[in-house]
Amino acid sequence: MTDRSIRRAAERKARKEARRAANQANAQLSTGPKTEEGKRKSSLNAIKTALTGATVLLPSDDVAEYQRHLAAYESEFQPMGLEESELVQSLADISWRLRRMPALEMAIYAQGRVEFANQFEDQEDPAVRRNLIELHTHLVYEKQLRNLQLQESRLVRRREKETAALRKLQDERKHQSQTAAANGFEFSNAVLSDSPTVARPKIVLPPAVDAHVPDARTHTSLARFLAPCAHL
Repeated sequence: MTDRSIRRAAERKARKEARRAANQANAQLSTGPKTEEGKRKSSLNAIKTALTGATVLLPSDDVAEYQRHLAAYESEFQPMGLEESELVQSLADISWRLRRMPALEMAIYAQGRVEFANQFEDQEDPAVRRNLIELHTHLVYEKQLRNLQLQESRLVRRREKETAALRKLQDERKHQSQTAAANGFEFSNAVLSDSPTVARPKIVLPPAVDAHVPDARTHTSLARFLAPCAHL
């Protein structure tokens, strides 16, 4: 990783810690809603915090299932380095939030059916009455339902952007690895092909000499030495 990517990752982490500290400080100032209307509205706060908050898991979420979900993403993308790991973590969290959206939408209409169960009692047809209650729920909670749609679009765009960023990082890393491997292979071939072949000198061993067997020169020298003594 480059110094710039490491610095950017550290800055993102610092911003997250600052936001988390600010949220914790603000939470100490709130005691929750007092009126029934306030409690009813706060029951839908999960639509916001579950999609845009720093905390991905809700109290009702299955932690083991989330861990399996994250492990599947890590197995799929096999990140290397801090920046790739953060992108994979973010993609897993985005997917987890998107999976939650249908349940949140159904929860809104379920609450509406309970909250407005006593309305439209003048309608004799049960099917018409259910449709009216559903329409009334949609009108009352239009803001929350619209927020779901907006958050879904935002998360989908973010997923596409971060997926492209992750693919780019991994393609660059693979290209660098392939280039390094190719350069190393070509360098070895160049050394082998460009180096001149030097003939190794042939080592000629002298003939073996037996100290106990005199050669021809020894016989000649000995004859010359004994010649003057022949008359004796």
